[in-house]
Amino acid sequence: MEIWINPACSKCRSAVQLLDAEGAGYTVRRYLEDVPSPDEIRAVLDRLGLEPWDITRTQEADAKELGLKEWPRDADARERWIAALSEHPKLIQRPIITAEDGTAVVARTDEAVRDVLGR
Repeated sequence: MEIWINPACSKCRSAVQLLDAEGAGYTVRRYLEDVPSPDEIRAVLDRLGLEPWDITRTQEADAKELGLKEWPRDADARERWIAALSEHPKLIQRPIITAEDGTAVVARTDEAVRDVLGR
């Protein structure tokens, strides 16, 4: 199991604390420092069953600067969104946990973390 975190994020810290409390084995990826490639983002999206706009933090300054709210949300625009997430990793929703069963979850709640632990 791997968790993508921003250490400054309270939801990320909560998820890590819960993983630790449950004795889960996991690795930490500080995705702002170890930026995911477009291929890695595609793989996580496949595991999540989501599209890139579903995991984009549209209220971030970078998102506003890029005008993401006006970008189309369709198959033709998908690669543009993925490139933006890779170029501006701060836009990636967090934390993301990839589970051993090949799935993933955006673990913003304790329930989501517990769900992934049960897989």
